[in-house]
Order: sequence, then C-alpha cells, then structure tokens
Amino acid sequence: MQFRSIAMAIGMTALIGATLLAPVTAAEDVPPAPLPSQSLAPLVEKTAPSVVNIFAQKVIRNRSATRYLDGSAFWRLFRDTLLFGYGQDRFESSLGSGVIVAANGVVVTNYHVIEAASGILVALPGGQVYSARVLVSDQRTDLAVLQIEAGGAALPSIAFGDSDRLKAGDRVIAIGNPFGLGQTVTSGIVSATARTSFGVGDFRFFIQTDAAINPGNSGGALIAMDGTLVGINTAIFSTSGGSQGLGFAIPSNMARVMVDGAVKGQTLVRPWIGLSSRTVVPQIAELLGLSSLHGVLVTDVFKGGPADSAGLQPGDVILAIDEFPVDDPQALRYRIATRAAGSTVQLTLERDGEFHKIAVSLQLPPNEPARNESWMPNLSPLRGARVASLSPAFADEIGADSGISGVVVLEVRIGAGAYRLGLREGDIIRDIDGRPVRTVDDLLTFRTTPFKSSRITLERAGSVLTATRN
Repeated sequence: MQFRSIAMAIGMTALIGATLLAPVTAAEDVPPAPLPSQSLAPLVEKTAPSVVNIFAQKVIRNRSATRYLDGSAFWRLFRDTLLFGYGQDRFESSLGSGVIVAANGVVVTNYHVIEAASGILVALPGGQVYSARVLVSDQRTDLAVLQIEAGGAALPSIAFGDSDRLKAGDRVIAIGNPFGLGQTVTSGIVSATARTSFGVGDFRFFIQTDAAINPGNSGGALIAMDGTLVGINTAIFSTSGGSQGLGFAIPSNMARVMVDGAVKGQTLVRPWIGLSSRTVVPQIAELLGLSSLHGVLVTDVFKGGPADSAGLQPGDVILAIDEFPVDDPQALRYRIATRAAGSTVQLTLERDGEFHKIAVSLQLPPNEPARNESWMPNLSPLRGARVASLSPAFADEIGADSGISGVVVLEVRIGAGAYRLGLREGDIIRDIDGRPVRTVDDLLTFRTTPFKSSRITLERAGSVLTATRN
C-alpha cells in the first residue's frame, strides 16, 4: 500500500511538472469572449432623431380696455405711454416635446403642450426648424396630432409599438427636452401598466415608469428595446416639481388611433358600446353573489345601442375585453377607445354565477336626440340652468357616460332657483317624480304644483343623487 501511494504521488508530481513545462501561449493570441453589450447608444442613435422640440406661442388677451373704456383712443394712449403698455395683449411661449411618427411629418404630442397656441414651431435635433399645424387635438386623452410643413422632405420617424405587450419590468428609455436643456435620454423600467388612479386626462390609463421624466418632457417618446414607440410621456407625480421615479406615459395604442384618423382627415369620434358601468366594490359583490371583486358592473344599457343589441343587461359584470381584464370604468372606456368603429370586441362577463362570452359590434355614437340647448324659463323650478339633451355623441364630447339618456346641466347661475336646488354643472337629470326625462322638451313641460314637493333624480360623477324641491 505504501508503494502504491508513493507511485501515485510521483505520478501527480510528474503531471504537474509537465503542465508547468508546457509552452505558454501569449495572452494577446487568445481573443477574449465578447461581453454582452449593455450600452443603449445604438437604440438612442436610431430613435433620437425623431424626437423633436415644440415651441408653442400663445396670446394672452387682456380685456381691460374693452371692459372699462371700450378700447377708446384715449385709453390706448394712456395705456401705451403712461402705463408703459399695461393692458396690451401678452405673448407666452410654452416648451415641450413631440415624436415624428410618419416620414411626411406627422407628429404626436400632448394636448397641454399646444393648447390655445396661435403658432407652433417644431425643431429637429439636427437644427431644422419648421412651422406646424394642428390636425386634431383632444383634451380628454391629452393628445394632439400635428403636421410639420416640411415642403415634402422625408423626416426621420419612429414606428408605433404595441403598448398592450408591455409588462412590468420591461426596460424602456424616455427621450425629451426637460427644462429646455436640449434633447435628453433617461432609462428605466416599466413600473406598472394600466395605471388608472392617476388623475391626468379623462381615461386615466397610463404606463408608469421610473425613467426620469421632468417638465419639458411632455409629449416626448417612451421607447421599448426594439426601437418602437410604446408611449407618449405626459406627466410626473412629484412633491418637489422634479422627477421622483413616478413618470406616466399615454399608451401608444391610444395615440395610434388618433393618428390613423387624423391622417385620413377624420374628425375625432370614438367608438361607442352603449352602456354605463361602475366599479365592483365589496358591498356589490356580496349583494350579487359574485365570485370576486374583479370587473365592472353594468348599471344601464342604452336601448338600441351595441350592448343592447348583443344582449347585455344591467347587473352583468364585465370581466375582460378581448382577454384584457377591466377593473374600473376608465379601463373599460380605454379598451373601447382603442378600437375602431365597426370592429367587434368579445366581452367576458359573469351573469347569475355563470360566465359568458358575448361579441359586441362597436358603432359610432348617434347624435340623437338633438342638443336643443336652452335656459330654463323663470316659471320653471330649474330657472337659471342652461341645459341640453344628452345624445351618445354629445356625452362622449363632454366626457359624460354615454350609456345613459337624460338632460345635462351646462351652466347654473349662482343664486338662481336651480342653484338653490343644488344643481351643478355636469349633472345629468334622469327623472322627476318618477317620470323619465330624456330631452329638454321633457324638462320644459315640468311645472311644480303648489304645496307639493318634487323629487329630481340626477347623476353626478357616477353617483345617483336626489334633489327635493319643497
């Protein structure tokens, strides 16, 4: 056994010696294995030329001359000499960002960047400056589509990506012009999708990212790793005014719908499903015996509308549209708004404890009944209120629920009968003393009976309220 151990030791020593005596190859003769590139420079070089700066000039009208001295020559002389121009119209400039999405100069930006602008200039990273005009703008989505007047020149552009494919954790970069410093790139990840609790715009459906987004980034690009545009940066949540890792972008699928319609010369009209809904809360889930707290409860179905024709009923709980979950009315409206009129969506819903799939063909919202805007007469208990009949198209225009009928309150004079009754702008009058109110004419025929109280049912911000006139 000792000889065997010694032999093994000698063998190992010889092997080590042979290894030590073997010729050594120079390090430079063996190329190192390439490391995976972590640089975002190629992605930035590809996409940054399509992100532009937008300069919007706005005229601030001063009405002091016409309010007090009717713009007389004396007033203008007094204003321009003794008051050094006090009272003249002022010009303000706002700075933002935009994204070229077509080589012919179609640009997407935020509505608030170009709101009330009297002139718009677009500056490309290469130094070219062009004037631009608004093709379509929409305050509800905080989006606007511009057309650069480039004389037919082909401009760098970014292709739309599918924002529905984004997942929390995906890497993204944000490009814009924060604080007017010039084009800046920040990177981060998608923190959340379908974020609906942040109150910017009407649809409240956002991509949340921790990529730094600061003032001036509004309208800039949120770009995925494949180089496609997946969002339009729109807002930050901050207590200091600077980035705190809470940036929000409008999904590209919403912007794509607006661009497609704008380049065809179409006015902005969103498709219509013809129902109203509310979030499922624990009390509703327990009352209806629902299996979970997910989905939205259908509260009204517009007679003759797409949902009614497909067989939806009040009490149904919509769980998903085309396999995308919906948990609040904003998410439902977003999913409908990103579809084209005439297309068909498949709803997954729960009814009486059973699950169903129903196909609904979306339509353009009808403009009937006519608005018939009117002030309520002095003999009416609602005097001092300006009202209009609510059609589905008008409801979509003002951001009201398009699944119900009624009369919408557009204005209320302070101190008038309608004001004392508790009516406010945006209220939708549904019925009076149990009688349905569908048009202004229905409301004009309403008269009070002496010594008898009247009960008015109205909807305000999704809640049903009752006003009583004694």
